[in-house]
Amino acid sequence: SHVSALRPFTATLAPARASEAARRACYERDFSGEIEDIEHACPLLSLVEAADATRVSCESEHDAICEALAALGFAVVPEFLAHNQVSALHSEALRRRAAGEFHAARVGHGDAMQRDAAIRGDEICWLDARAASEPERALFARLDALRIALNRALFLGLHELEAHYACYAPGTSYARHLDRFRDDDARAISLALYLNPSWRGEDGGALRLFASAEAREAVLELAPHGGTLVAFRSDTISHEVLAARAERFSIAGWLRRRA
Repeated sequence: SHVSALRPFTATLAPARASEAARRACYERDFSGEIEDIEHACPLLSLVEAADATRVSCESEHDAICEALAALGFAVVPEFLAHNQVSALHSEALRRRAAGEFHAARVGHGDAMQRDAAIRGDEICWLDARAASEPERALFARLDALRIALNRALFLGLHELEAHYACYAPGTSYARHLDRFRDDDARAISLALYLNPSWRGEDGGALRLFASAEAREAVLELAPHGGTLVAFRSDTISHEVLAARAERFSIAGWLRRRA
C-alpha cells in the first residue's frame, strides 16, 4: 500500500538501495518518459550567490526523497529543519507580515487571477533570493541542494525555485487542486515546509494528498508540524489544506523547469 511503502521515508529516511539504472527505469515508467539525458539537463544554477552559504550534506536524505517521488509521487521528511531554524523562519514571516508584505492569495493564472476566499483563504508573501534574510538564504541553499540531487537522480531538468510564505488564519482553508497550470508546465515538484513550532493535533490544518486528480480517497493526511517538508509531483498529485483552529504558517515552493 502507499502508506506501508512510505513508512521508511516518514520514519527513518532509510538510505535508498536502488541502483541508478533502477531509478531511471522507475522514473521512465512513472514520469511518462519525459527523460532528458543528464548531459543535456538544464544548467545547475545556484539560487544563492553567497560564498559562505551553508550547504548541508545529506545524501541519504536526498536519496530517500528521490526514491519516494519516483515510486509514489510524493515524499515526507520529518525534521527537515531543526527547531531553531523553524523558529527563525517563523519569526521572519511574522516580521514581514508586520511590515505589510503579505497580501490575500488569489486563484487562477495570468489574466484570470482573482480572489476567492471560498476556494483559498490564505495570505502570502513572495520570497526573493536577492532580498532574503540570513535564515531565508540558508533555506534557499538547502533547497537548491535538493534541486541538484533531483536532477541527478531523476533527470528532471529543474532550473529554479519559486516560493512564498503562507499564513492561514483560523477557519481558512484551500480547496483541492493541482499546482501545475493548464497553460504552463514549468512547475515540476511542489514543496511545503511547515513553520509551526508547537502544533497540536487538535489544531487541524492538515494537508491531504491524492494520488491523482480523479482519486476519491487521500493517500496521505499530514499535520503541519514545524520542520516537516513535503515534496510531490506538481502535475499529478492533487491536494487540499483543511481548515485550522490556530494560525498556520508554511513556505510553499515549486521547483521549476525552464518555461
